[in-house]
Amino acid sequence: MAARNSTLLFCAIGFAALAFAPLGISSKFYLDILTLIFFTAYIGQSWNILGGYAGQFSFGGVMFFGTGAYASSILVNSFGVPAIIGVVAAVFAGAVLALCVGYLSFRSGLRGSYFALITLAFAELLRVVANSLEITGGGVGLFLTYAPGLQNLQFKTPVGFYYFALILLAISIAIAIWLENSRFGAQRVAIRENEDAAEALGINTLRRKCQAIMIMGAMGGAAGTFYSQKYLYLDPPIAYSVHLSVEMLLVTIVGGMGTVFGPLIGSLVLHTVNEVTRNFIDTPGLSLIVYGIILIIIISYLPNGLIGLFKGRGAKKTDARQGDGDA
Repeated sequence: MAARNSTLLFCAIGFAALAFAPLGISSKFYLDILTLIFFTAYIGQSWNILGGYAGQFSFGGVMFFGTGAYASSILVNSFGVPAIIGVVAAVFAGAVLALCVGYLSFRSGLRGSYFALITLAFAELLRVVANSLEITGGGVGLFLTYAPGLQNLQFKTPVGFYYFALILLAISIAIAIWLENSRFGAQRVAIRENEDAAEALGINTLRRKCQAIMIMGAMGGAAGTFYSQKYLYLDPPIAYSVHLSVEMLLVTIVGGMGTVFGPLIGSLVLHTVNEVTRNFIDTPGLSLIVYGIILIIIISYLPNGLIGLFKGRGAKKTDARQGDGDA
């Protein structure tokens, strides 16, 4: 209980500071970078719900992002529905798609690399379908009208999207905290550690995994609406980009899977490294090499992610204090 209260206090202070941050940041560039960090942490947390807490690795998480983006964008473009209502449809579309994919996959007993590959296949299938349909704009894509206003989830300045991304991040962290302190989350951790043992204990693993992927799908749908309303354009290669699938699992692995703040730390570090290498290394291609080397080092020597490094130090200090007390 004490740990939970301290986490909630830390979150409250952190988000209060971030809420007032735009008052001291005049640069649109830095606001955009922070918005991107929050957004990437959010989609990373959506992957973390299924991959980190439930142990079901997915390579096709972008399918929920793309489906949500198309659901809201089509409602806005073709039916004149305000985006603030479209985002609800995007969340629903992502959750329904997740239920279909999850049920078909988990009911068939797919686990590990097999599940990861089938999700990648579903994402690629949806990309091909979107590329062929007239309602999605086909290969040309969809162009959204610029109409600033809260009802359209569009803003005249980067500050609006900053707060939009911050709200999404706050929701994702609240979900992660709930998972860590609920029976619902404990059952997913049990499935991650040993699915057969969890089933023997009476846990309905099929239902719990489907629920986890539905949360991921709903979060991904909301992320799709954020992207389409911010950039006002959507096409199949963007909506179902493999790059985005990799990024959402990468920030989680680097930061720390199955942790509340892992995706945020991973997003902060990776985007900071990316910007530093891109802006301070002039040799073409060298910045990507440096970026890749840093990633390899982190993944190779920190199997529990960056957050595991801090936990390890905390554990050492605790052991040292206990040793002094025994002495």
